Amino acid sequence: MDARTLIPLSPVYYLNTRTILESLRLGVLSSKMLLLPSLSLISLFGGTYASFRDFGIPVSNATVDVRVFNVGNATLRDTAHAFISPVLPGNEAFEAPLFAFLVEHNATQTRIMFDLGIRKDPLNFVPSIANLFSSGLASADVSKDITDLLQDGGIPLTSIKTVIWSHSHFDHIGDMSKFPNTTTLAIGPGTNTAIFPGSPNGILQASDFAGHNVTELNFSTTNLSFNSLKAIDYFGDGSFYLLNTPGHLPGHISALARVTPTSFISLGGDTFHHAGEARPRPEFQKNFPCPAHLLEETKTSISTDYFWSPKSRDGAFDMPSRAQQLLAISDLPDSFYADPVTSQVSLEKLATLDADPDIFVIVAHDRSLLSSLPYFPASLSGWKASQLKERTVWNFADKTNPAFIFSPTNKTT
Repeated sequence: MDARTLIPLSPVYYLNTRTILESLRLGVLSSKMLLLPSLSLISLFGGTYASFRDFGIPVSNATVDVRVFNVGNATLRDTAHAFISPVLPGNEAFEAPLFAFLVEHNATQTRIMFDLGIRKDPLNFVPSIANLFSSGLASADVSKDITDLLQDGGIPLTSIKTVIWSHSHFDHIGDMSKFPNTTTLAIGPGTNTAIFPGSPNGILQASDFAGHNVTELNFSTTNLSFNSLKAIDYFGDGSFYLLNTPGHLPGHISALARVTPTSFISLGGDTFHHAGEARPRPEFQKNFPCPAHLLEETKTSISTDYFWSPKSRDGAFDMPSRAQQLLAISDLPDSFYADPVTSQVSLEKLATLDADPDIFVIVAHDRSLLSSLPYFPASLSGWKASQLKERTVWNFADKTNPAFIFSPTNKTT
């Protein structure tokens, strides 16, 4: 039996097999103490490593199914510096997919959306956003928005009970006017709901809210907290949690979806924008060692003029001795992070989840996953059984992956 196998002894505490056997030998633990309702031969001889409990996440058998859409791909010219640091020559453009997530509660078949991506007619955003596209600073390859993709996939818009925005940036809010009035909207605490033109600086418009019941989440009334992230149990059964992850924009939230009783998908929104802002980190490398071929490749592919670690040498980067993530959140005056310091705290908390074998973190613009995710109608819920995380978490360090930005390049966009 693997020494990491854990045996549930109560709703709160777990003992590993080796500890139990040693305790029985010393007489500290009685064999009768093991005969608890929650214990079965399956859990004794084939139990799973329940590390999610370390974060204070309650045990539950309730689950949701998660499916992902890539609504489109966007490019912001000469703006990578507003998201990440450092930006190496030739990597000045910020290029990213626009993910949206369909979440279905398995017990009730209730459907919700977490983020919507961008609308397909960006010139119909408020003028301050539309000008980004008309000026050529921003472009997006979006032939169909999320409402088109849902209906093409046999998902009636009337079946979407609630849309949840991780935050109110244009690449997450879609076009709410296309959803029926029966679809409610949930937003994070402190979201700026000022509407243009009444508010000249408003980034939202009347059609974003018209006809929809809007609920602003309140994390001050919840007693749940995972890894110091305040949490709301959305369905009330432990299947789907909303997490308070402030910093990027007022009202920014993320989500934690339980897709099997012991495995989760973290929908990170814009807590970070590039996998290199969260990785590698020591705990991450311990649980997900870098594949040997990438270790060898990164010695020369990652520029030591910009990145270093204790065992690096000029022209020979050493990944295993790198103790912190490769990229930092931008704190420049034009940063897309409204509060970079608070954003970094939220990122640190989510990065701890990212290092855990039971949790697959997907942020809204993770370009390293672009060609790896099983898109709708396929489900993401079997990620752990298929070892999707193990196969993809180091994509960002592969020089053939579009997310690789750790060497100067002659690329122009």
